[in-house]
Amino acid sequence: MRLDPFYLIVDSADWIERLVPLGVQLVQLRIKDKAETVLRAEIRRANAICAAHGCQLVVNDYWHLAIDEGCDFIHLGQEDLVEADLAAIRRAKLKLGVSTHDIAELDTALAAKPDYVALGPVWPTILKKMKWQPQGVERVADWKRRIGDLPLVAIGGITAERAPLVLEQGAQSAAVVTDIVLNENPEARTREWLAVTAARRQELQTQVG
Repeated sequence: MRLDPFYLIVDSADWIERLVPLGVQLVQLRIKDKAETVLRAEIRRANAICAAHGCQLVVNDYWHLAIDEGCDFIHLGQEDLVEADLAAIRRAKLKLGVSTHDIAELDTALAAKPDYVALGPVWPTILKKMKWQPQGVERVADWKRRIGDLPLVAIGGITAERAPLVLEQGAQSAAVVTDIVLNENPEARTREWLAVTAARRQELQTQVG
């Protein structure tokens, strides 16, 4: 499996409608603390937008809604992984991504036979409070050695300028939240991300072809 090197993470279908048409090929919808009716509507709308633009949608956490809405990719944190019905996820043929922050979590993630592993935070992040210190780019290379052929997603404090650093260390994809959604011009910043990852995108497409 190949992931686009630019992995956008947003918290609403509005963001997806705004940015995916620019050429984004991989986006995660990560919404917290909303009623199920709202979540379902957001996932349904996001899925339709992504389908129309050839973009891969990843639903964060809500695997049962992802199954119901015909999505094909789910991302789980460690706590969500413990509670999820992995058999149901596999029966629905959902691809699975799992977050990791240390070796114990990596072992837990690998036991679930994920389709990709995420490592973070690589750099300090303002997105949420974490008990883990920044991993540094060297840990990205270490994680890639540990997971072998599985795709690796790097996350945490990544900017368009830093994205090539994690890709060079073995990450197949660089995930971004605040560098885009808090930018004064998110559309322009998205285009910058598309530009700095273009060479790697072309390389991956060549490998697939």
